[in-house]
Amino acid sequence: MSEGNGFLYAVAGFFFGLFLFYRGIRAFMRKRLIENIPTSKIRSIAMGMVEIFGRVEPQTAKKILRSPMSKKDCVYYKYKVEEYRSSGKSGHWVTIDKGEKGLPFHVRDDTGVVLVDPKGASVDIPKDFHFSTGFRKKEPETLLSFIKESGIKYNFGIIFKKNMRFSEHFLAPNDRCYVMGEAADNPFVEDATGKRNADDIMIRKPESGIKYYITDKGEKEILSSLNRAVLGGLILGPLLSIGCLLIIFLYTGINI
Repeated sequence: MSEGNGFLYAVAGFFFGLFLFYRGIRAFMRKRLIENIPTSKIRSIAMGMVEIFGRVEPQTAKKILRSPMSKKDCVYYKYKVEEYRSSGKSGHWVTIDKGEKGLPFHVRDDTGVVLVDPKGASVDIPKDFHFSTGFRKKEPETLLSFIKESGIKYNFGIIFKKNMRFSEHFLAPNDRCYVMGEAADNPFVEDATGKRNADDIMIRKPESGIKYYITDKGEKEILSSLNRAVLGGLILGPLLSIGCLLIIFLYTGINI
């Protein structure tokens, strides 16, 4: 590794350490918020910031989406298409298409049901579908349909296919669902006409700017993941930045 490359790596490492530290602070703030807001039973939801946990239900049989790549029933989906592009001896993945769509849906626990509007939420769910092109790999029919519908250029020449990755995430009926957001007036129900308290409530993105969060993880899983992010960001981030800063001083001849 040349001296010039070593200096550039040190600079990159310094800023990456700052980024890890910033992410650690964000994770710590979210962790404290989740810990400070008790999980509410849907029947007893009060207006304001809440967190609930239950199962996904579409509002009606007609208010449902179809995931674009796997054609599964869902209430929310996001997808991404990437293409590998070479540049000399190296290469990198480039996102050539992505999309996201959601409909208001119900979350049900053992006490009742409440409406959730996913608009503006940070949705943290694992990949439900993934496919990478390769020699003699056969694409699912649903994926070929998506490629045709979206107009993506998939083949080049007569035989060869581009090196591509397709991924899709979705929330399907009966998936477990944790929501942290603002319980507000349900605009689809006339005030005081609901049979139950939760009928007049819709959980949405908070107006205060607090992050709106939807995931299929339970609270213990979320807090465990955030603990790792906090430890990694607040400890490894500063150590990496300090180490790289010392290397930068060595390259520049600055005495400390």
